[in-house]
Amino acid sequence: MGWLTNVLIEDKEIENERLELTDKGSLYFLGPNLTLRHCTLVLKVSARNLHFIGGARLIDCTLEVKQELKNHQDWVLASLKGCRFTGRLSGCEFGRWPDYSEGWEYGAIEDCDFTEARLDGCRFHGCDPRTLRFPRWPCFTFLNPIAHSRELNSVRWPGLFGDIIVEKLHTHPPSTVALSYHAPSVAKRMETTAEELKALIDKFDCIVS
Repeated sequence: MGWLTNVLIEDKEIENERLELTDKGSLYFLGPNLTLRHCTLVLKVSARNLHFIGGARLIDCTLEVKQELKNHQDWVLASLKGCRFTGRLSGCEFGRWPDYSEGWEYGAIEDCDFTEARLDGCRFHGCDPRTLRFPRWPCFTFLNPIAHSRELNSVRWPGLFGDIIVEKLHTHPPSTVALSYHAPSVAKRMETTAEELKALIDKFDCIVS
C-alpha cells in the first residue's frame, strides 16, 4: 500500500455542504476548531482513515455511513448535537468518556437520531440517553446497564449471551449510559437466536427495542 494523503479539515465553520470522505488513500482529520452545521458527511472509509480531533463540533448534520464503520472510538472526541446517522456502526463509542485520551473533554452527544442506523456493540458515555433516538428491533439498547446489571442478571439468558454480555455489564466504564446491539449479529456470536433474545428483552423496561 502506498503513502496515504492527509486531508485536514480544521479551523473553520462549514454550513450546508456535502463532504464526501470516501477516498481509501486518504487519512481524514476533522478538527480542531471545526464546526459543521447542517452538513451531510458521506463516510466510506475504515476507522483508521477517519480521525476527530478534540474541538470538532457537528450540529444538525447527517452522517451517511456507506460501509460498516467498525471500532471507531474517535466519536468521543467530537461534540454531536442534533445529528442523524444512517448505515452500520459496530464497536463505536460516543459521548463524554472521561480520561479516554487527550481531548476527551470535548466529547458530547445529545438530540441525535440513530433510528435509521444499525448499531452493534456501540456504547454511549456521559450523556442523557433520553435525548437520543435509538434504532428499534432488530436492534436493542440497554439503558444505564451498570445500574441495572443485577436486575438483568436475575434471569437466564440464552446461549452465551448471559455469560459474555450480561454478566460483564458492571465492568463497562462508569461513564457508560447506553449499550446497543444488533440482535441477529450478536445472537450468531453468542450461539442463540434473535427470537430467543427478544423473548427476554421484552421483559425489561431498561431495554429499548
